[in-house]
Amino acid sequence: MNWIKIVWESIYSLAISLAIALFINVFVVQHMVVEGHSMDPTLQDREHLIVSKLSHSMKQLPDYGDIVVIDSRVNRKRTLQDDLTEPVAKFIHQPDYIFIKRVIGKPGDTLEFKNGRVFRNGVKLTEPYILEPMKTVADRKVIVPDNSIFVMGDNRNHSLDSRLIGNIPLDHVLGKLELKL
Repeated sequence: MNWIKIVWESIYSLAISLAIALFINVFVVQHMVVEGHSMDPTLQDREHLIVSKLSHSMKQLPDYGDIVVIDSRVNRKRTLQDDLTEPVAKFIHQPDYIFIKRVIGKPGDTLEFKNGRVFRNGVKLTEPYILEPMKTVADRKVIVPDNSIFVMGDNRNHSLDSRLIGNIPLDHVLGKLELKL
């Protein structure tokens, strides 16, 4: 009879520990691994990161220059189910729609791309973190809508970012880089 009590207490303790770990991983902090070169030279392929998820949980607007984790499926509404299943799914393989990018524009900003440079609200950005000058594409102007941000990779010539996928709804900003391991 005593061994049944020991087994039950062990299972109970394990279940509580797993629930706490899942809560922390979903809502507080998460380990991630960089996949690809879109953030070179700032972040390297296979580099390990600690991402704070508090900004997502608390629905906070990131600052200019913050490196954020986003859900690139901007035309799809995110749900609590996404938040609960993604941390578990990443143990198998990180979903290919999860990107790591830098915040360039916030709601109401006017971004212009001219001669390979980025201008925010008429002021040319100083970007010492980019890998190389952006190859010129057609000059363009973007106004960041309410409840959205505009993100770009530091390796501008090899980054799938807001220039192609569009503005990122704030609920698609999953976290902010806190620490490189």
